[in-house]
Amino acid sequence: MKKMLFALFLLAAGFTADAQRYAIIDTKFILDKLPEYKDAQKTLDDMAAVWQKEIDALQQELDKMYRDFEAEQVMLSDELRRKREDQLFNKEKTLRDLQRKRFGFEGDLFKKRQELVKPVQDKVFNAVQKLAVARGYDFILDKSEGITVIFADPKLEKSEDVLKELGVKN
Repeated sequence: MKKMLFALFLLAAGFTADAQRYAIIDTKFILDKLPEYKDAQKTLDDMAAVWQKEIDALQQELDKMYRDFEAEQVMLSDELRRKREDQLFNKEKTLRDLQRKRFGFEGDLFKKRQELVKPVQDKVFNAVQKLAVARGYDFILDKSEGITVIFADPKLEKSEDVLKELGVKN
């Protein structure tokens, strides 16, 4: 899908390329040069390491519980075996919940990354917009993770024209 959109972009650019100005940036390179980004990354890495130790400790407890259960299972009554199986299940659930809470989508790490990194990314985005306006760029592409349009002059937006061509009415 991304390649198709980029191909459409190139096709549209070919028709209107006479006076348009382009620039390419590498946001990863830019971010890596910013001290506040490095500080945010270090804070996130430190937090992730602490949380990973917590999860590893729980995993070791669970592994020990499984080994003990396997060794004693033969000697346990049905009721005691079910009780131990429930304990194992609950411990596994606690571990999975903690992993999800810390590292899952919209987990603690995600939220902390938003809190620490997003302001730096916004600062870079604002600088890109300022540069685009000051130097008269119509498009600024980001090459750090494939080609992504990071700024486009709104007057060049032709999505409505494409929809009209396709016979789609808004």
